[in-house]
Amino acid sequence: MKVLFICNKSPYPAKEGGSIAMNMFIEGLLQNGHTVKVLAVSSEKYAVDLNEIPENYRQKTNIETVFIDLRIKFFDAFKCFIRNKSYHIHRFISKKFEYKIKEILSKESYDIIQMESLFVVPYLATIRGFSKAKITLRTHNVEHKIWEDITKETSNPLKRFYIRHLAKTLKKYELNILKKFDGIISITNEDKNYFKNHCKQIPITDISFGIKLSEYSKQNSQIEFPSLFHLGAMNWIPNSQGIRWFINQVWPEIHKQYPKLKLHLAGSFMPKDLQQINHSNIHIHGFVEDPQKYMDSKAIMVVPLFSSSGVRIKIIEGMAAQKAIISSSKGALGIQCEHEKNILIANTKEEFIQSIKKCVEDFAFTNQLGINAKKLIAKKHNSETLIRKLVDFYSELLSSQN
Repeated sequence: MKVLFICNKSPYPAKEGGSIAMNMFIEGLLQNGHTVKVLAVSSEKYAVDLNEIPENYRQKTNIETVFIDLRIKFFDAFKCFIRNKSYHIHRFISKKFEYKIKEILSKESYDIIQMESLFVVPYLATIRGFSKAKITLRTHNVEHKIWEDITKETSNPLKRFYIRHLAKTLKKYELNILKKFDGIISITNEDKNYFKNHCKQIPITDISFGIKLSEYSKQNSQIEFPSLFHLGAMNWIPNSQGIRWFINQVWPEIHKQYPKLKLHLAGSFMPKDLQQINHSNIHIHGFVEDPQKYMDSKAIMVVPLFSSSGVRIKIIEGMAAQKAIISSSKGALGIQCEHEKNILIANTKEEFIQSIKKCVEDFAFTNQLGINAKKLIAKKHNSETLIRKLVDFYSELLSSQN
């Protein structure tokens, strides 16, 4: 079948959670003999030069990008506030992007058009006008839930008021648009059930993130044990909020008890306040060219997320790399893990401290936690199995009557 992916960011290079998740579907479909075309947003935040994408990838995906200025503009934000419209969505509206969609659909017909994330949904009506394809929405999160959580974590009253408004308008848009799709693909069972409660008549399936375990089979004999590490894009607010909380609340006590223990922080868009931390045992790596190599060299992954939805791809990758992981319940959403078997769940300062102590003081336990984590990923997050599920879902949509 022929599938057109419309993406809110480029799936290549696949080094960030959303891009990795999109690329998994794209590469999986291509490997199973299907035809794929990619149209993606390029922006200041995720700028892509097509000339830097390998020729093989460009040829097999026929990828095209359109630049959209996603910088926050006060006047546009104010207009959306007055009109009670979602500014999150408004930022992605572009005449050039709409024109490119029309151009593509005027030249080619597709069986499935998959819209990757809520933020490209403003073009749904345009697609309907130019194509008879079945249109699916792939949800990476329940977007408004993240912003509701961010509201709770925001102390400044004025800022909290505005973020609550953003969450409210995003929720209204998100829940109202679901019924206009032919099918919805959520990334977790929890998200699927939430959407089903609001949109019972639309076919919905859940397909998580999957990997090829063979790509994570190498074990590094030079692992720094004990060591703590975090890996994640820091321009995603839940990541930066969580790490600041960890450094302010958890780290002082941990450092006091284990003065030689090191904390490593890696990820693109590292905020200046974190870059400027002056602590001999906190190492700020920022963007790392080879995330897997970085992860392989460290021992214990910490994921202090308190605003989240969907599934955290870095946790799945960490489990595949056989790492011991300490995560909040929010961070572990969508992963069928068990506390103290293949992950440690910590939701408070005290729980994070106790979990870190357990790992630092018991190498055998930490090692077994990682082994069990890898077994879980092999069973539940195999990319080949998940791609078959995706193709079956597409086939069911195509066989249904219009």
